[in-house]
Amino acid sequence: MSEEFLKNPLSLFDIKAKTAIVTGASGAFGALSAKVLAGAGANVTIAANNAEGLKKLAGECDALGGGKAEVIAKRPSSEANCDAIVKAAVDRFGRVDILVVASGQNKVSKIVDQAAADFLDVMDANVTQSWLMARAAGRQMLKQGQGGKVILMSSARGLLGHPAGYTAYCASKSAVDGITKALGCEWGDTGITVNALGPTVFRSPLTAWMYEDSDRARDVRKGFLARVPKGRLGEPADLAGPLLFLASRASDFYTGHILYADGGYTAG
Repeated sequence: MSEEFLKNPLSLFDIKAKTAIVTGASGAFGALSAKVLAGAGANVTIAANNAEGLKKLAGECDALGGGKAEVIAKRPSSEANCDAIVKAAVDRFGRVDILVVASGQNKVSKIVDQAAADFLDVMDANVTQSWLMARAAGRQMLKQGQGGKVILMSSARGLLGHPAGYTAYCASKSAVDGITKALGCEWGDTGITVNALGPTVFRSPLTAWMYEDSDRARDVRKGFLARVPKGRLGEPADLAGPLLFLASRASDFYTGHILYADGGYTAG
């Protein structure tokens, strides 16, 4: 094995001039992913329904002084949309090297109260759309013949249950884990790696209340943090390093894995 990398080990994480697609880019993790990748020098095609939000995010990515941003106001909710997202990246930047599927949703309800349609909506958003987007981007990567990086969004809830009405969400994230493992095997000899990030609670607009100095927030935090060895809730920066690792050649020998960014929550 060549040891040329030892002269500059940080080169293993270099993604300058790579082309990335980020779906769900208007959400907390999607926006973070786009900015991390752009700040590291990759060109990013950002996709979501929120056109105005994407335009603002594109400006923030461009202002980082690394890669450039392309906007496409589509969700990966159909084969046609997924193909269009990939085409937008190829038309602007010539190729696709990295895919981050950050789109998804949760509908919390006890199983006896949840409508079947809501269960199916969660499965579609988290599972089917991940599969469709991985297929569309994978076709382009295989055509290029130079490998690639597929990063799906899992959760600690893909491994662990939850008593508060998470049957749809837990099932969907377990399915994402299954896609990650199966596709990691399927594409193992192509140079395309397939991995997933599995966070627990991290700071976002949806979870901001848990970080507040209120009786309810303190009570919830106390119960939750009793299970977290690191003793704190997650911050966006806690996902940035694992994302860059999975998007770069530093992770070339890793595929089919779920990387838990959870402060040790799933270890206990």
